[in-house]
Amino acid sequence: MRRYNTKNLGTGFLYFYIHFVTEVACFFALARYTESAPVAWLVSFTFDMLAFVPQSIFGYISDKIKRVSFGLAGLILLAAALALQEYTPWTFVSLVVLCIGNAFTHVNGAEVTLRTSNGSLSHSAIFVSGGSFGVVSGKLLGAAGAPYWLVMILIAAAVPFAILAQMYLKDGEFYDTVPCCAFRYNNPKISKYLVILFSVIVVIVRGYMAYGIPISWKKSTLQTVILFSFMGIGKALGGILADLFGVKKVALGSIALALPFLLFGDNHMFVSLIGVMFFSMTMSVTLAVLVSVLPKAPGLAFGFTTIGLFLGTAPVFFFKITGLTANCIMLCIMTVICLGCMFISIRKDGDHEPLV
Repeated sequence: MRRYNTKNLGTGFLYFYIHFVTEVACFFALARYTESAPVAWLVSFTFDMLAFVPQSIFGYISDKIKRVSFGLAGLILLAAALALQEYTPWTFVSLVVLCIGNAFTHVNGAEVTLRTSNGSLSHSAIFVSGGSFGVVSGKLLGAAGAPYWLVMILIAAAVPFAILAQMYLKDGEFYDTVPCCAFRYNNPKISKYLVILFSVIVVIVRGYMAYGIPISWKKSTLQTVILFSFMGIGKALGGILADLFGVKKVALGSIALALPFLLFGDNHMFVSLIGVMFFSMTMSVTLAVLVSVLPKAPGLAFGFTTIGLFLGTAPVFFFKITGLTANCIMLCIMTVICLGCMFISIRKDGDHEPLV
């Protein structure tokens, strides 16, 4: 068992809440957009494209501009987007502002948690997990017709969290001395460009697989909340268990263990939820592997994962495989692809330990 590094773990919890609030604001706004939009799917597709794809650009800029809090700027933009939606007819403008705010807080969350973690995955995994809880909460608030000022209060409450998170980086320690070089989880025997390619393929496949998981048991609001909660728990556990038992073991083990539970959980909620939890655990691993080959550019590394996520989810807006048998076959094929890519690109556990 590896030593569990809890130094600066607080950044993960700070950004758990900021990420939670970001997704609440975005999916609350999306629920209101799509309620009156003649082509609701187009609004969601535009949001995914404008929020996910530019994160690589913003991440690269954030890597270079070290003293600006993109997180604080993102929260301000989210609040501005909600105000524009509430008080103006500028729907597309408010959607663009919302997307930029979303991208800013995500990029900053990745920067802060990765730079302060000394090679541990837990910090960024806890940050990422907050999004699942925020997505379902935002959807519920939007569907219930909650007042927009309620979400504004949540955003305002996140401002001190963003300021405190930025203070971890203020003295320059985490930028100027061995930035993210404690992340050394890539296979050194293959080109870093292949590592990036394989990692992005895993994200693409995982993003598409998420829409093919058989969940005919999900019929109520409570079951939806439970589903998203298990996704969030899985994302956090992926980083924590990887720190304890090894990145490669957790990456390969979680995706392999997920498959039988997903295949046989269509009508059995708790069986399916176990599969969903295992399935969600690889998210922090792919980010850690990308940072391993881009140690001076964690924001850009995070941006590669969001591009992959968009490429994986985009096809679903145009066609879906609906048959149970076809979905199960797809899950099997894509699991094999994920296992192959991760097996090749991740360093064998025990070849190194994070710098301490």
